[in-house]
Amino acid sequence: MVKKCYNTCFVLQDETFTLLVDAGGGNTILNRLDEANVDLSQLDAFFITHTHTDHILGAVWVMRALVMSQRTQPLPVYGHDEVIKTLQLILSHTFTPGMYQALMQKVVFCEVTDGQKVYHRDHELQFFDIHSSKTKQFGVKLTFPDGETLSCLGDEPYQPVNHEVVVHSDWLMCEAFCLYRDREIYHPYQIHHSTAKDAGTLAEQLGVSHLVLYHTEDTQLASRKALYTDEAKQVFSGKVYVPDDMESIEW
Repeated sequence: MVKKCYNTCFVLQDETFTLLVDAGGGNTILNRLDEANVDLSQLDAFFITHTHTDHILGAVWVMRALVMSQRTQPLPVYGHDEVIKTLQLILSHTFTPGMYQALMQKVVFCEVTDGQKVYHRDHELQFFDIHSSKTKQFGVKLTFPDGETLSCLGDEPYQPVNHEVVVHSDWLMCEAFCLYRDREIYHPYQIHHSTAKDAGTLAEQLGVSHLVLYHTEDTQLASRKALYTDEAKQVFSGKVYVPDDMESIEW
C-alpha cells in the first residue's frame, strides 16, 4: 500500500535487449517508462511475476498503450498460467472487443512453467517457481551474452529449492519490506516478507556480488537508501543498492 514510490517493477536493459519485469499497480508505469526513455516499441519481452494488484494492474495500462503504439512485432508477455489467465480476464472485461482484437496484433501471451528457459538475442531467461505460500509466483534469472547473471526472487523470501538456480548470481534482486530493527512495527514475517538484514544474510550465503533491495515500505524514503544499505552491509560483503524511483544502476 505504498503511496510515495512505485518500486515494484523495473527494466533490465543492455545494448540489444530490453526486459520489463512487472508493471506496478496503476498507470504510473506509463509515466515512468516515458521518464526512462523506454518506448513500448523497444521492449523485447515483458514478464509478470504474479497476480497481486501492485504488480499486475499496471500491465493493463501497458496493454492499452500497446494498442495505441506503433509497434510492428508482437511483444512476448511471459507469466505462469494464473498470471496469463488473470490478465486476459481483466482485459476481456475492460477492453472493447475492437480494442482487444487490436491488442492481439501487438502481443503474444506466453505461459511459462517452472524451470523453463527462453532466449532473446543471446540472452537466456529462466523462470522458476518461488514456492510462495500465498499466491503462485515466479522469479526470473537473466543470463547476459557475456555470462553475467541477474536473479530476481520476486517479492517473497527465498526458498532453498531454488538454490541451484540463483547461487553465485552476479546480481540478486530481493525484496526488503522493512528494516530488521522495525520488524515489530511492520511484521514482515507474518506477511511473508523479508528485512534488509535478512536479504543481506541471504546474499552472503548465496555468494552473490551485488544485492539490489526493492519492494519496501515508504515511510522513510529520505533516509531509506542509507538505512537499508547500512543494515544489509552489516552482514553482506558485496555491493548493496537501494534504488529510488527512476534511478539507474550501471554495470
